[in-house]
Amino acid sequence: MKYFFIAITALLLLVGCSDHPKTTPAKKDKSLVSLVNPFIGTGGHGHTYPGATMPFGMMQLSPDTRLEGWDGASGYHYSDTYIYGFTHTHLSGTGISDYADVLLMPTTEVVFNNGSNGKKGYRSKFSHDKEKAEPGYYKVHLEDSNIDVELTVSERSGIHKYQFPTSKNQIIVLDLEHRDQLLASKIKQTSRTEITGFRHSKSWAANQKLFYYIKFSHPLSVDLIARKQNLNNRKAVFQFDNPKNEPIYVKIGISAVDEEGAKKNLETEIGDKSFDQVKEIAQGTWEKQLEKIVIESDNQNYKTNFYTALYHTMLAPNIYQDVDGRYRGMDQKIHTTKDFKYYTVFSLWDTYRAAHPLYTLIERKRTSDFVNTLLAKYDEGGILPMWDLSANYTGTMIGYHAVPVIADAYLKGIKGFDAERAFKAMTHSANKNHLGLKSYKDLGFIPVEEESESVSKTLEYAYDDWTIAKMAQALDKEDDYETYIKRAQHYKNVFDPETKFMRGRFKNTWVTPFDPSEVNYNYTEANAWQYSFYVPQDISGLIELMGGKEILEAQLDTLFTADSKTTGRDMVDITGLIGQYAHGNEPSHHMAYLYNFVNKPYKTQEKVHQILTTLYKNEPDGIAGNEDCGQMSAWYVFSAMGFYPVTPGADAYIIGTPLFDKATINLENGKNFTIKAFDLSDANKYIDYVRLNGNRLHESYITSKDILSGGILEFFMTDAPSDWATDDDEAPTTAITDFKIVSVPFIATGDISFKEQTEVTLGTAQLETDIFYTLNDSVYSKYEQPFIISEASTLKIYAEKDGEKSKTIATKFFKLDPNRTLTLQTNYADAYSAGGPNALIDGIKGTKDHRTGLWQGYEGEDVIAIVNLGEAHHLQKVSLNVLQDQRSWIFYPSEVFCYTSTDGQTFQFIGKQNLNASKRSEDVNIKTVTFDLKDKTATHIKVIAKKLDKLPKWHPGAKDKGNSWIFVDEISIKSTPVVDSLQTTKN
Repeated sequence: MKYFFIAITALLLLVGCSDHPKTTPAKKDKSLVSLVNPFIGTGGHGHTYPGATMPFGMMQLSPDTRLEGWDGASGYHYSDTYIYGFTHTHLSGTGISDYADVLLMPTTEVVFNNGSNGKKGYRSKFSHDKEKAEPGYYKVHLEDSNIDVELTVSERSGIHKYQFPTSKNQIIVLDLEHRDQLLASKIKQTSRTEITGFRHSKSWAANQKLFYYIKFSHPLSVDLIARKQNLNNRKAVFQFDNPKNEPIYVKIGISAVDEEGAKKNLETEIGDKSFDQVKEIAQGTWEKQLEKIVIESDNQNYKTNFYTALYHTMLAPNIYQDVDGRYRGMDQKIHTTKDFKYYTVFSLWDTYRAAHPLYTLIERKRTSDFVNTLLAKYDEGGILPMWDLSANYTGTMIGYHAVPVIADAYLKGIKGFDAERAFKAMTHSANKNHLGLKSYKDLGFIPVEEESESVSKTLEYAYDDWTIAKMAQALDKEDDYETYIKRAQHYKNVFDPETKFMRGRFKNTWVTPFDPSEVNYNYTEANAWQYSFYVPQDISGLIELMGGKEILEAQLDTLFTADSKTTGRDMVDITGLIGQYAHGNEPSHHMAYLYNFVNKPYKTQEKVHQILTTLYKNEPDGIAGNEDCGQMSAWYVFSAMGFYPVTPGADAYIIGTPLFDKATINLENGKNFTIKAFDLSDANKYIDYVRLNGNRLHESYITSKDILSGGILEFFMTDAPSDWATDDDEAPTTAITDFKIVSVPFIATGDISFKEQTEVTLGTAQLETDIFYTLNDSVYSKYEQPFIISEASTLKIYAEKDGEKSKTIATKFFKLDPNRTLTLQTNYADAYSAGGPNALIDGIKGTKDHRTGLWQGYEGEDVIAIVNLGEAHHLQKVSLNVLQDQRSWIFYPSEVFCYTSTDGQTFQFIGKQNLNASKRSEDVNIKTVTFDLKDKTATHIKVIAKKLDKLPKWHPGAKDKGNSWIFVDEISIKSTPVVDSLQTTKN
């Protein structure tokens, strides 16, 4: 009987503890390399390349099919039919072109022209039917020359294999002019089988230096080399002695340091190894790399999408250091370190969101190297990079997002760097006075008139500051913690409580008219829909501003169901739209997970499943937007496993819905974390309940400790929404509770420039807040009701709540001549209205940044403006401000004419000025065109600014026959009314 009870007890315990088999780590059933499709993203707007590279390698040996254009950023586009050659550096998924260095192309004729001009050239047709791409390997057949090409690589070196059709006319072209602007170059033959040299170029990176060493498997034909080897060190052709028609192998090493470095890289990494040996090592390395996450699924397309995404996350950043430890720093000097590996290509505005958080889990040693690299760049160049490329600061994108990368690494336990030095670098970035930061610090937000993309910059600076605060807290820096946790709340200052959107503030008013679907220069590659949910550091604070969880939920619902049409500027980056959610661009990436924060995780599950299964495909056009150096793919990798880092720097991964039956993260510490989904199907996308290490998980998130400690996360799936994690104490929270600030009040109604008077209404984003104001520095009064301003004045306002005060904002009001009116006889562009029809006489002048919204823009149009003075005036001077920013296609007018009239019908010519508009200039300048009228009497003034008939030949837009723009600002008139003059004389 005793044994019976023991048996029954054991059975009950077994039933009670587990209603499923014991979960073991996921196992692969085939080579993971075979599951990667490098052609995913090479079509559409993915901007990836299919060629051979190593994980985070320096060399990306890939074909070039496109010479320019946005969709040619990687050098390859799946829709193309010609290959120009094979170059050794490429960018994965960026929105700007660069790289494609040192082109080699096998051919059967001596020709230096690439053929892009339609004349005879070395380019060749190719077919995807005879093209193959795998991690570490690429193969293609060149149809015009009947040559088979194969490519493989090591980290800094590579091998080309060319099989010519016959032993005759075996020719290889070396073209250093290919793609971006060539600054300097060298081609030197050092033996019958060796070529060495360099290529210095200018594109996105203003001064890129690359050195190369080439070793051929067969000797060169001396007679041809003597005649054709060097075309001003820019191009060369080589012919070979190869009577047996063996494959020609071209081994090449590259370096950013010098030619010796390139040679040493090749000799160390490849040396005498055969093509097949190098390929085997490359693919073995990739297999091990991809084994960091192993999945099990019967859906082969899902598996290919996953491993291709994982592969794409491992293409950048790129090693930028020779085998001997030398590298070229941001100061263009040569440095040496063997303590860490030095990298380049940090697309931080994109990758801080999910790619770098992925690395903190599966690339912890490499993450330490990344951080040390960023700190070295700070030492070398004086600031942490925003987007660095080949020892160049590109100044691309916004924020200082090296900061969250460093903080997230440190807070997740990666300590292989000097934390004090890191903190110094972080705060240094946050305290510059450029890119709107001065206003951000002084006012608590960036005014539209001070800096373009002001809303996005305010929001992203605030998040970055939160990560500094978290780092300060971890380092016991209490004063710094207070400073940056307050700055982290500056997002409140661009929240409009009436519309529930983050909006631009112009002269402390809201920019109007307002359309949340409008793409304009208040946001970065986005509109108000796509930035108004960006408060990852204080989602509880956003909920409070919104007015509660129900309102945030409703706003999210509308986001995903709104009309997908955007208005305003045409922005090619806004793709992958579900309503106004734009998965093809990074600001939207966290939004589907916000439903968890409002107790509706089932809606997250719906949206995440929809994105995973519709916006990622096993096709060339299989990525919804630019792949962006791994970010688009990192979203997929995380989300397909079932969770996502909504707030890098916070210790929470928000649960979505798994896509695979099983996935295992194999950690560097030897442990593994396995995710298992029971009863999973496309219909069963909802979570019934979850278990973590055998215990019921009631919260809709897990922590980094849960993952890094190893364990098992089990999802039990169902076909309908459940009540799992729907209580307040089960929802995730990110909340700023210390040192809460009072948001800066705003001018809700009132005209900054007015003629007679304007009624002013004040408002604030927070409830139960008192507002105080003063006009012209009189005594501050508590705001109770709207008030009238009838003279030019300076209004100062601040808010107070619970003894805390906001920052004080001063706004100048301009009183205009009530008799003066403006008639425009040409139409300005809607995106550049500067406030509307009267913008040219509103007393407000623009700055050098045309994106601040203070300039009125005209595309391919003359500007014809007539100012009616309302009565006769003695005119002294008339002036017009015009802007020049040729990189943005904005040119001075070719000529400016001035006329006057006494009746508004007949105009008398006063003069003209030629501005030499087509003269090339890299500078952004404002020119004031002034006419001296010498007390001429008139009632009307006409100003005509003539456009350039054609863009200059040197301008990139000339070949597309594009239009130049004229940007005009204030028409200033210095005059005295005739009646006032008569009265003065009479007196």
